[in-house]
Amino acid sequence: MTARPFAALARPHRDDVRIAVCGLLGGLLLYGLGLRTGPPLLDLPGRLALVALAVMAGAELLRRVAPRTSLAVATAALAVDVCSSGLIATVVMFTDIVYAAVLYGPPATARRVPVISILLTVVATVVPPAILQDPQALLIGVGVGVITVGPAWTGVIIREHRNAALAARLEAEQVALLAEMDRTQAIVAERARMARELHDMVANHLSAIAIHSTAAQAIDDPAASREALGVIRENSVQGLAEMRRLIGLLRDEKAPGGTAEAQATPSLDGLEALLAQARVNGASSGLTFALEDARAAGGGARLPAPVELAAYRIVQESLTNALKHAAPGEVVVRIAHDPGCPLTVHVTSPFGDRPGPRAPGSGAGLIGMRERIELLGGRFEAGPEDGGEPAGSKIWRVRATLPVREEEEER
Repeated sequence: MTARPFAALARPHRDDVRIAVCGLLGGLLLYGLGLRTGPPLLDLPGRLALVALAVMAGAELLRRVAPRTSLAVATAALAVDVCSSGLIATVVMFTDIVYAAVLYGPPATARRVPVISILLTVVATVVPPAILQDPQALLIGVGVGVITVGPAWTGVIIREHRNAALAARLEAEQVALLAEMDRTQAIVAERARMARELHDMVANHLSAIAIHSTAAQAIDDPAASREALGVIRENSVQGLAEMRRLIGLLRDEKAPGGTAEAQATPSLDGLEALLAQARVNGASSGLTFALEDARAAGGGARLPAPVELAAYRIVQESLTNALKHAAPGEVVVRIAHDPGCPLTVHVTSPFGDRPGPRAPGSGAGLIGMRERIELLGGRFEAGPEDGGEPAGSKIWRVRATLPVREEEEER
């Protein structure tokens, strides 16, 4: 904590100025009317009551900015006031300073002042009757308790309420901040999910359109051009249909029974159709495609929808990348799953050392696949490896392992 300059510490609050002025004027009025609390003690002149009154008013100015200093000065002023036929205004201002010391002072002061006030009250209640042998001396303890214990414990109660209100306000602000952070993270996650879905759905079709349109421009053959236009039209129609399904899912928030989501979520049952489309799209590039379904017998039971969707999208994006980058040869898709084991997806394609892709891309395919696997707690690897045909050539291998919980598999 940085120390504040003395000028800032000494500047009284405007309410404290009003209290000090009112107390000073009230005390002067009482002094002028001759209303005192008792006779002078120790042969001190009565005019000292005015000095004590002025000092007490000055202490009121410091009740917020320097509560401990204010209490020390007020205690000395009260002692002078009691010994010089005191004024009730001085006593009232002292009680306010005790209250302010507990309310505005540091935690140590707030703890000590109530305890000290109780000890002083006990002493003032026991000692004077024992010395004076007069039951009326008990009133001294009552008076000390009124001007010390009462305001001190009132300050304790008010301080606790203020601290509780501050803690509640801080907690509410933290909850609001956490809610805003959760909302922001949810928006970012949803935007990333939508970006992955749009990329995986559209990239495959647009890549095929770009490849076949380029081939149609380069080959001066009416039959080849008609074939390319047919493939282009088919991919355009399928791409539009998938986009409509996704848009319908996003708009139809209250679809009964989740039918819209079920229609828009691909599954592993659609891999044959996906490879059939890839065979048409890759025919002009010298690519062939094969599917090896190594799932256990009876393992064709539906897996959790997020797992099947992730596996389908990984195969789809791998085929798209093969269409754009792979050298002529065979692309093999292998799916394997046994009960109680993770679902594995392997896609291999001839590694093509091309100066550029057959169709332009955004470079987000591998990132999207990795994000899908990480969200499900799986493992993902992609890159070139040795082992292609002919010997010495390389292949591009995509490996994905998707965990499947037993309770989800049984569902």
